[in-house]
Amino acid sequence: MAFVRKVRTASGAVAVQVVEKHHGRMEVLHHLGSAHTDADLAVLIERAHAIADEDQPQLDLGLDIPIRAAKMDEVADYRAGHLPRTNAKSAAATTPAPAGSGASRTLRTSAGLLYRVIAGAYSRLGFDELDQPVFKDLVIARIVEPTSKAGALRVLDDLGAQPRAYRTIQRHLAGLADHHVRDQVAYRCFDYAAQTGGLSLVLYDVTTLYFEAEKEDKLRKVGYSKERRVDPQIVVGLLVDRNGFPLEVGCFEGNHAETRTIIPIVKQFLARHGIEGTELVIAADAGMLSAANLTALDEAGLKFIVGSKMTKAPKDLESHFRWHGNHFTNGQIIDTVTPVHGNTQVNNPLKRAEPVWDPQDASSWRAVWQYSRDRARRDTTTLDKQVDKAEAVVEGRKAARGVRFVTTKGSSRQIDEALIQRARDLIGLKGYVTNLPANIMSGAEVISHYHALWRVEESFRMSKTDLQARPIYHRKRDSIEAHLTIVFAALAVSRYLQNRTGRTTVELVKLLRPLRTATIDIGGQIHNFPPAIPADIVEIIDGLEIEPGD
Repeated sequence: MAFVRKVRTASGAVAVQVVEKHHGRMEVLHHLGSAHTDADLAVLIERAHAIADEDQPQLDLGLDIPIRAAKMDEVADYRAGHLPRTNAKSAAATTPAPAGSGASRTLRTSAGLLYRVIAGAYSRLGFDELDQPVFKDLVIARIVEPTSKAGALRVLDDLGAQPRAYRTIQRHLAGLADHHVRDQVAYRCFDYAAQTGGLSLVLYDVTTLYFEAEKEDKLRKVGYSKERRVDPQIVVGLLVDRNGFPLEVGCFEGNHAETRTIIPIVKQFLARHGIEGTELVIAADAGMLSAANLTALDEAGLKFIVGSKMTKAPKDLESHFRWHGNHFTNGQIIDTVTPVHGNTQVNNPLKRAEPVWDPQDASSWRAVWQYSRDRARRDTTTLDKQVDKAEAVVEGRKAARGVRFVTTKGSSRQIDEALIQRARDLIGLKGYVTNLPANIMSGAEVISHYHALWRVEESFRMSKTDLQARPIYHRKRDSIEAHLTIVFAALAVSRYLQNRTGRTTVELVKLLRPLRTATIDIGGQIHNFPPAIPADIVEIIDGLEIEPGD
């Protein structure tokens, strides 16, 4: 049975056709033309009905049948992303469609705009050049909603991405190492950081990722955990630029000492990009402070800034304590030296002036100490709580278990007053060790560069919280490495989006995911209707230089 169909064209006109459904598909019998006004549309519809009615028996009642009313704005316009505006009253007055014309219905909705925005950032970083479409989808899915491989299929379906089979994902994950995907991602991350000027200072830190597993293996081992977990884990090292953009990632056995991770990661980074160490300054926290690490970094031609340990303060500041006691002014910076090895004397307390570090002196590094009144206030609160706990232990009100300031003599316990006083003398101090001479970088600049470490800590928080890098549900090393590669790329895309918009990816997902593209069957023809985009979100997308309709 033939019936009339109205279809919006790319130019905005409305094409009128006589079609017939044959074996589930629409076949165009006659094309009457395209209308640009309501009057033209009414005439074409009348002609179309006349043709359609020729194949159907009609009863001649001798009545004058008026031309059917028609309006251009009642035809769906996919270009503007809206459906015909009709209300219940006007819909009831509309002439019923001929039998067989088929009802319009929504087939699905999808967050296609969100997918395209993240895919645009992925492309801007040059990751499309990897030619790994499955990897791309997994990276996008992890940014939108971190979940398992099976869960990623659901997320991708909600985003309107190309359907993937579970085995396809498994096969591509297994091949990431063979295709050196992480290497390719690292190259493009380096290019982006170089273009944005983030390579003058790089930041390093480590974290642990645990597994929902009972048994250890060669990689997954029980080791030191700040959260005191006893699950098998791996140690992950992350190198980022001064803006927190990831540059290099690597994993080690779960019982691997954190201090032994920085040198392999840094050497891998330098070798990969063929750069000289003298071009970089590396900042790391006090956990990386070991004589072997600092010597290795210095021998590689690298400049470093690492946090110092409070146990070094009495010896580093021996001259100050002799001549000024424990008096410090807010913001005071003391530029001095610290021994490479603990049993070396490099500071002469008989001299009032602090020594100036000589880069040719192999027995010492430069040390910069700063006093902060705000830090002193926080340290005092912490110290008072520790003293109260120590007193409770000595008085038998609490069990003695790793309590500071308590000494044991025979069967009795006593408060170590000397240790408490020494701790109070050091309240408010923070130290930094570097091999940058004072004529190249002032003490204030050293401190400022070190404080940029919050960027790498933020990146770790993003990977653990927003991207949910842990716990890991893989058991083979290749699968674990593939998981880290996805998280590495997802972190890069997330950082790019955050740096360009000033919003976290969590915020962007909350803003964009509700903007749904509707897929609607209209008279047998499938049309996609994009969402209306609010002005504030248009501004975000424009800032990313991404076409939302791509």
